[in-house]
Formats: sequence, structure tokens, C-alpha cells
Amino acid sequence: MSAILHPIEVEIIKVLKGEDYITLNEIAEQTKLSIDQVRRGIEWLKEKKLVDVKEEVSSFIELDTLGEKGVIEGLPERKIHNFLIKKGGKEEIETVKMEIGMNEKEFSAAMGFAIKNGLVKVTKENEKILVEALPYSRLLDTEVLLNKIFSQKQIETNQLSSFERKILDELVKRPNYVKIKEIKRIIVKAKKEAFKLLEEYYKANFVEKLTPELIISGMWRNVKLRPYDIEGTVPAIYPGKKHPVQDFIDQVREIFLNFGFEEIEGQIVLSSFWNFDALFIPQDHPAREMQDTFYLKDMIDKSVRKNPIVETIRKIHENGGNTGSRGWGYKWSITEAEKMVLRTHTTPVTLQYLYENKPSSAKVFSIDKVFRNENLDSRHLFEFHQYEGIVTGKNVTLRHLIGILSSFYKELGFKKVKFWPTYFPYTEPSMEAVAYVDKIGRWLELCGMGVFRP
Repeated sequence: MSAILHPIEVEIIKVLKGEDYITLNEIAEQTKLSIDQVRRGIEWLKEKKLVDVKEEVSSFIELDTLGEKGVIEGLPERKIHNFLIKKGGKEEIETVKMEIGMNEKEFSAAMGFAIKNGLVKVTKENEKILVEALPYSRLLDTEVLLNKIFSQKQIETNQLSSFERKILDELVKRPNYVKIKEIKRIIVKAKKEAFKLLEEYYKANFVEKLTPELIISGMWRNVKLRPYDIEGTVPAIYPGKKHPVQDFIDQVREIFLNFGFEEIEGQIVLSSFWNFDALFIPQDHPAREMQDTFYLKDMIDKSVRKNPIVETIRKIHENGGNTGSRGWGYKWSITEAEKMVLRTHTTPVTLQYLYENKPSSAKVFSIDKVFRNENLDSRHLFEFHQYEGIVTGKNVTLRHLIGILSSFYKELGFKKVKFWPTYFPYTEPSMEAVAYVDKIGRWLELCGMGVFRP
């Protein structure tokens, strides 16, 4: 075995002389190393199979609230006994209960312990139920153990006698009298190979550091420098961090997936037909102007003219078609619908999915980039992410939508969420959701929502 030891490993092996296991804190105290250095050194030695490492679990007892109260003010059963002594040794049970000031449950339990421990007995005279104090001058076994724990603050269970453990079992059954805490400790013991390696290390007489003096004098040629263990494991380093926006996107995606939704994706570049017209946004709407939308110069989507639903969409825009609506009352232009844009929202992705798949029921969502010709400031960018979900099915109502979004925003940590009516061209009824954010002290807009127009 090669005598490659780090100075930290050397110091640790030096204190692992005995046959018994010792704790990391004891090693740190004897070596004057920090606890982190000790942990690191033990891991190295463990990988080299030079130490045995075990986890030791110790149980400690502390007094809980009622236990401390019992020590300071007296146990409930002791209070009953003391009260009866002051009253001459005997009293009606109802009078005792009223004077002691315990509720029915507390008094019943206290009487049970008092009778069990020989403090009192119950008798009947002239149709009256009486409680009589019995001679009892010493402390109860429970009182002795509670006082012991109180004086020492904390006692390890293995320090208790077998009799004390029986008393402890009784106290554990009484709520809020004692607390038992488990503390896990790592204990270490060196193997024989560790000491052999330490001897080899000392015989090799390694120099730990290459100093300027050794280099200048040339003495480095005549000394043995401690070799590095190039096969030893090193901690993984993760210099990159996830961007906060991506972290939030992942959180939103996880919530949707946990709600049983399926993620869908779509194209970033779309025709105006899918981005606007199919959603009943009129061609003279302000959102379609170049000040708000990025149009791709000299690019058109010729496939729009071949789409069988174009005529239906034209009629709905112009006069409402067969929907019962009056439409927008203008001459719809196929040329305008063919213009290519960077999508301004993710709803066209949902719309195309519904048109192509025509599901009788579905729960789908998308989280992707959208583009708008915004004025750049602290709250607006040209490019940002939008998330959207849709549920289709029989008897699905606005109430379902409010319920899903309430649960969704609760998962995101918003406790106060409100919904109120608004207007969108392609949904009816339409609503907006807002949430109160304590850190900024105001209501924050969350989303638009609604039921798709037929």
C-alpha cells in the first residue's frame, strides 16, 4: 500500500489509537481541526478503507411543558392529595373537582393516577361520593424522575435504570410531559492498516510544501515531496446556475403536469391568419399595427388561401356568418391574413392544436416565447415567455376554469386571488385574475382567461 496520506488524515489517524470508536467532535477536539476538516478527512480514509465508520443513535429525554409545570407546581394527582390534606383529609368529589380548577378530562386522569399511586381512595357515605387522602409522605416515582430530568436538563436514556425506564414508559403515555429526542452521531475506528501506513509515512520523511527556499537553494532535488493521490475523488463543482426565469418556467410546467395537463408546442413564426384572424381579432385592431407587432418583411404564407376554414372566418369577420353575431362589418382581406409575424401570444398554438386534433376532451398547456413591439422599460421586453392552458370537454364551465386557476396560483404561493369580468375578442365570458403581493403591497395582474367563442 502506498504511503500517500494527507496531513489531515495523519492527524486523524494519530488520535484513533484506542480500540474504541470515537465521535467526530472528539476527533476535532483532540486534533484541533475544524469539524469540516475532520469530516473531509474521514471520507478520504473511508475511501481508502482505513477506518470503520458507523452511525450511532442516542435517545435523550427532556421535560415538555406539562412536565416542567408538574415539577414547579406539582403533579395533578399531588394537587388533589394536598388539597384533601388541607381540607381535613376528606371531601366530596364534586367539591374537589370545582376547587382544584381542572376540566373533566384532566380531573378524571388525575384521579386515576392518584388512586393508582395510593394517594387517595374513593368512598361513599350517605349517598355522597367522597375522596379521602391516604397517608403518603414520600415522593412518587414519577416525581423523582421528573425532578431528575429537570435538574439535569437532559438525560440519555441508556443512563436510566431498568426501574426508571418503566417509569419513563408511564410518563411517555401522558401527553406533553416528556420529549424524547434522537441524536445521530458518526463514530469512527481506525483499522490496523491505517497505523501501518502511518509508520510508512513517517519513515518516508515527506516534505509537505514546496517552499521558495527549497526552490532557490535547489534543495528540492534532495527531498521527498509528499505525492498527490491523483486517483482520489474530488467534489463535483457546478459553476452554472439556473436562470430565475427558467426556474419559474420549470415550476409552472411541473404544476400543469401535476394537474394532468399535456404540454404542446408550436411555431414561432405564424401567419396573421392564425395569430389574429382565426381568433376574431379584426384586421383594423390596434394590436395588429406595426407599433405592436413584428411583421416579417416581404414574407407571406400562401397556404392560408388553401385552408378550408378561410371562407368561414371571412364571413364571421364581415357579417357574423352563421354564429348569430353581426361580425365586425368590414371587408376582410386575405392579403392581410397572409402576412407573416412573430407570434404575439401562445393562443394560436392552442387554436391550431384544437383545429388539427378536434379532441372531445383535452387538458393541454404551452409555455413558450412571444414577441411584441413594446417600449423597453423595467417591466416590458420585446421578447418574453407566456404560459397558457385549455380544458375542453362536456359540461366544462367558467366555474371549472376559476377553480383550476385558483388551485394553480395557490401552488405558486399566491394566497389572495381575485377574478373580475373583462373583454377579449375571442372569449366570452372573459375574466382577469389578480393577486395581492405582500412584498410590494399591491394587487398584481396575473392572467386573462375565458371560454372560447364557438
